[in-house]
Amino acid sequence: MISFHDVSLRRGGKLLFEHANFTVRRGDRTGLVGANGTGKSSLLGLILGELSPDSGHLQWPPDLTIASVSQEISDLDRLALDYVLDGDKELRELERKLQQAEQAGNGILQAELHARLEAIGGYQAKAKAAKLLDGLGFATSDLEKPVRDFSGGWRMRLHLAQALMCRSDLLLLDEPTNHLDLDAVIWLQEWLRTYAGTLLLISHDRDFLDQICDHILHLEQKRVRHYRGNYSAFEKLRTQALAQQQAACRKQQRERDHLLQFINRFRAKATKARQVQSRIKVLERLAEIAPAHVDSPFHFRLPRPASLPFPLVRLEDARLGYDGDTILREVNLTLGPGDRLGLLGPNGAGKSTLIKTLAGEIPPLAGNQETADRLKIGYFAQHQLEQLVPEQTALEHFQLLDRQAREEKLRGFLGGFGFSEERATTPVKTFSGGEKARLVLALIVYQKPNVLLLDEPTNHLDIEMRHALTLALQDYPGALILVSHDRHLLRCITDDFWLVANGHAAPYSGNLEDYRRWLLEQRNRETPTKPAIPTLSRRDLRREEAKRREQLRPLKQALAEAEKAVQHFTEAKERIEHQLADTSLYQPEAKQRLQVLLLEKAEIDKQLHLAEERWLEAEDKLEQMGETHTRIN
Repeated sequence: MISFHDVSLRRGGKLLFEHANFTVRRGDRTGLVGANGTGKSSLLGLILGELSPDSGHLQWPPDLTIASVSQEISDLDRLALDYVLDGDKELRELERKLQQAEQAGNGILQAELHARLEAIGGYQAKAKAAKLLDGLGFATSDLEKPVRDFSGGWRMRLHLAQALMCRSDLLLLDEPTNHLDLDAVIWLQEWLRTYAGTLLLISHDRDFLDQICDHILHLEQKRVRHYRGNYSAFEKLRTQALAQQQAACRKQQRERDHLLQFINRFRAKATKARQVQSRIKVLERLAEIAPAHVDSPFHFRLPRPASLPFPLVRLEDARLGYDGDTILREVNLTLGPGDRLGLLGPNGAGKSTLIKTLAGEIPPLAGNQETADRLKIGYFAQHQLEQLVPEQTALEHFQLLDRQAREEKLRGFLGGFGFSEERATTPVKTFSGGEKARLVLALIVYQKPNVLLLDEPTNHLDIEMRHALTLALQDYPGALILVSHDRHLLRCITDDFWLVANGHAAPYSGNLEDYRRWLLEQRNRETPTKPAIPTLSRRDLRREEAKRREQLRPLKQALAEAEKAVQHFTEAKERIEHQLADTSLYQPEAKQRLQVLLLEKAEIDKQLHLAEERWLEAEDKLEQMGETHTRIN
């Protein structure tokens, strides 16, 4: 569908990547991963025609319809629903032509245009747009509001909804979850899983990539490498490659030993039986993927707090809110050293209100709040980034924070957060969003807080920094409360969840999968109050069924191809095993022949495993679409 042929690209004199050769095929769901600055967004810019390659060329079908998320809104007075509908350009063009035909009294043309509108689902377009906005967290009353009434984060959601509204062959998404909460991320994940076109996705959310992608393009060291499978499969393959490097192996073993020591300590001291086994599995998983991050530029530990009194913070029968308006009532929460809570709940339910109250930014409306004498809170939220001084460097921020510290010590600390000698002395105003977030985290960590309140700390952070943060938080002995749409981070560093919903905040006994099901139940329960979707006629039902068959065709084809591959490699494996059963192969004179066969068997085993994964994935996708399939023997 899209092919890169020996493509090289420079930006501002910097070579991003060279000699890129890969093909994204129709129906592929490809994740673009790599450190910030390696050229992921620029690669999408090449496809959109916003950039031109320095060498090589791109190739794709001439009639390809591409959808991407816009960055600007020209008409701020446009109503939200109309702005989303603008994403379907053919719909808007047909509406314009129909209006002209009506003014001209051209009945024949009007009939033709009405037929085309019906064919593209134009009469259901408003219901479709309303459903997209609902899934992304907008209230029904928001649909008729002008765009100017929404904040920057909500405008980004409008941009995303407009891109999803387009009936595209290819969808390009650049970190779409950055401005979403967990509920909207889960909804978007489900939507993308049923998207019938080809997807190219930049994301630093490994769970999101795992659930959606079947191919990975990794940008590293000025190269673009293609991997089959989701992000976890990519990590394993990269781990195997890195493990072949002796220096990497030594570093990997140190990281693995550190994690295993923590696992053993957790196993020995844990008192909450329900969480023990799942936590051990998470930590073992972290140890397994550690080799994929041995060359990460981020390596830091959280300094131990000076004191860990109990309780650190306590709320009793607290009523929380703003300016007399109650958002949460009867909140009873006691935080002590070692407590690790993840806050779940719909957007606007009060998660940030609870965190701001604990941080001391807003007082409780009623009830009691008790804090330890030596309480030191580290609070991370997106507005904290705005408190950085643009003209100052990262090093100067630290020197103002600790006037007694030696510059060498501060530079070493900054280096763990990826600020090299040059970057440490660069004004903050030139920093990317990810660099600003890293600097704020570094400033918080340096002050040795005994309570960490993290409200979406991973926005703008790449996967390497998220991994380093996860490892650092594993050893943190203070209390921690986390709000995040990054399910991997929630799963790895929290022991308990609290659900913030319907005016209350209380312990939640389920896991993240239980929460996903709870969200779906809530949506289904609320469906009657949402914008009604018109009942389909028999003709529309037949058309929808034909569309469904068209969507299923590539899945069935992929399943058949995977089955064929499984059968091929199974037969090849049986043939080679039959040859290996020959005892004469194990004589000294047959050593070379034996080595060749063993290498061949290893490659066949690998290909068989990949084919089986593709087969299982195709079956899962068919099942998700309500289609049953019997394997051909």
